[in-house]
Parts: sequence; structure tokens; C-alpha cells
Amino acid sequence: MAKELMEGNEAVAEAAIRAGLVAYFGYPITPQTQLLEWMARRMPELGRAFVQAESELGAINMVYGAACTGARTMTSSSGPGVSLMLEGLSYIAGTEVPMVLVNVMRGGPGLGNISPAQGDYNQTVHGGGHGDYHTIVLAPSSVQESIDLTVLAFDLAEKYRSIATVLIDGSIGQMMEPAELPPMRPISTEKPDWAVYGSEGRPRRFLSSIYLDPPALERTNLRIQERWLQVQANEVRYKEYFLDDAEFAVVGFGSAGRVCLTAVRAARAAGIKVGLLRPITLSPFPEQVIYELSKRVQGMLVVEMNTGQMLDDVRNAVRQAIPVEFFGRLGGLVPFPDEVLTEIQNLARGPLTTDGHPRQRWLQRMAAINPSPSLN
Repeated sequence: MAKELMEGNEAVAEAAIRAGLVAYFGYPITPQTQLLEWMARRMPELGRAFVQAESELGAINMVYGAACTGARTMTSSSGPGVSLMLEGLSYIAGTEVPMVLVNVMRGGPGLGNISPAQGDYNQTVHGGGHGDYHTIVLAPSSVQESIDLTVLAFDLAEKYRSIATVLIDGSIGQMMEPAELPPMRPISTEKPDWAVYGSEGRPRRFLSSIYLDPPALERTNLRIQERWLQVQANEVRYKEYFLDDAEFAVVGFGSAGRVCLTAVRAARAAGIKVGLLRPITLSPFPEQVIYELSKRVQGMLVVEMNTGQMLDDVRNAVRQAIPVEFFGRLGGLVPFPDEVLTEIQNLARGPLTTDGHPRQRWLQRMAAINPSPSLN
């Protein structure tokens, strides 16, 4: 198929439809509203379910009900809306039914602003709702990758009876790039053996996330954890750039990873042997890959559009084997390649240290870029 110029939000929506989406439930919030608007037109055209709920609370519970029938279902939102969905997401995880969530991140905390950011990393990767569960988190860095990973999200959600999240930011959601859409998949008429959709001719089925008997809830938690071990073993995804002979490595995901690649190419042109590792699965995180990389390089630089949320995962993976530095921009500001290049040059120039916390060193440097007023 030929490529066409598509906006990220609309491309994700159409990719979900072509992946066999049966039911979409959502509520408008910038910067993902174009996704909902695309669904509002296309889903009824195809005879599929679209509901603009009264709130994010209503939307996620509608998703919950549809997911219990075994149908491919999804919702989309941004940080404040996802915060409202967390209770429902925990119920879905506890019931072990698959669904897809698209989070188009914006600046926070609070209502923040509608500019692109990556501050939802911890919310999405490290828990979300209450209880012991993990979600699969995919982080594309382009419109084409957003399409491909949206399709993959549905397949992984069904394979592992899990929540799969496509985590992008407002810049990817609203940028336009040439991209190729997948062919339209037929809607599956087969129902999984756990789904509830009418009991005629088979034993009664019951789905719930409440287990008043503690041993029963423990068995459920252990089953969820055993399934997550399978995800960790089979579904880690990442991309490497210029790492074969690298003496230094940059780690960044999504839009930040995209900026990092431009900076890495500029550093290479200036004679610095640096490469880029871009995690695609933030959960499961490529921990072992980063640990093995730490044995080959002298230092790492983590770049994010937040205060260093993935930084902590990288530091855990490195296990203090090498120095790790951090650079981030906040409030909906996207780092410039020249800023990242300066950080790479500083890393290569040294001296390198594992003393102290890289977040503290970054805050001291940021004070010169964007000083904040004292609370005293």
C-alpha cells in the first residue's frame, strides 16, 4: 500500500480500527481529541460501537464491560483523564481481560497545559491503579511506529489477557508524517473460552476482580505475576543506533528519543563515539539490554521530557557500574537537539562520576536555563 500523509492521532485511530476494534469508548481531552473525533465518524460507518461517555470514569467502565465479552475494545485519553480511569484499569487488570489504552501525554502535574510531555511515565509504567499488576507499555517515536505498535497492542493484550498501553505525547499525536496503514482485518467471530456473552449451550461463566477469600485472591495475583514473567521473557523491544563501537550511550524514548537521534548523529559528525538506545517497550523495560550495554560504554545520558522518571529504571539496570547523567525539559517543552548535543559533549569531556544523584546535577544546570522563584 502507498504511504499517505497522516496526523498521529488519526493514524492511531485508523490503525486500531484496522486491527479489528469492535468498540471504542472515550471522552474528549486535548491533545488526543482528534483520535476520538476520528472514531466518532469511522466506527458508525463500519457498524461498530462508538460512545462518547459522560466522563473518563464512564468511559473506562464501558470498556470494562465490553472487554469481558472478548471483543477488541479501547479508550484514549491524556494524563488527567487517565488519572480518573485508574480505578477502572485496576478492575480490568484484576479481572484479567484484555484492552488497549492510548495515552497522548501533556504537561503536568494537575491540569498543566496541552503541550507535549512525558510526565505520565511513572503513572503508566509503575502501577497505575491499586494492587499488584503490570501493564504492557509501548512507546513509538513516529507516526508509522504509532500505527504499527497500536496493532501490536491489541495482539499482545489478547495474548496475555492484559492491558496494553500505547504511550505517545502531544507532538507525535498531532504531527503529520507519511505513513502506511495496515490492511483491514476481519472482525473475529470466535470468542475466547473465558468471555461472557450469553450462556446458552455452555456452562455459566463469571468474571470479577473481587475475591473475598484471601487464598483465592493470592492465587489470582500469582497467576497474574506468572503471566507477567512470560511477557518479560518474550516481549522486550528496543532499537539501537550507532552502538557497535560506542564509548558513550544516550537513552531516550518517544519524542525525546527522536531528538536524541539527531543529537547523536551530530556528535558522531564531531568525532564523539556515541550511540542511542531507544526503548520501545517501557514495560517490560529492557533492563538486561541496558545492563549489558553498561559493560561496553564509559557513561550514559538519559534524556526525557520529565524530571527523570525513566532515569531511575536506567540507573537500576546499570547497577552503578558506570556514571549516568540526565537531561530533561519540563512543562511541555521539547528538548532541542543542540541542548542534547551539549550534554553529550559534557559527558564525553568528563570527569565522570557515580557520586551523588544525576537529577540533582541536572537541577543545578537547569537553574541557569530557567530559574524558578524561591518559595522562601
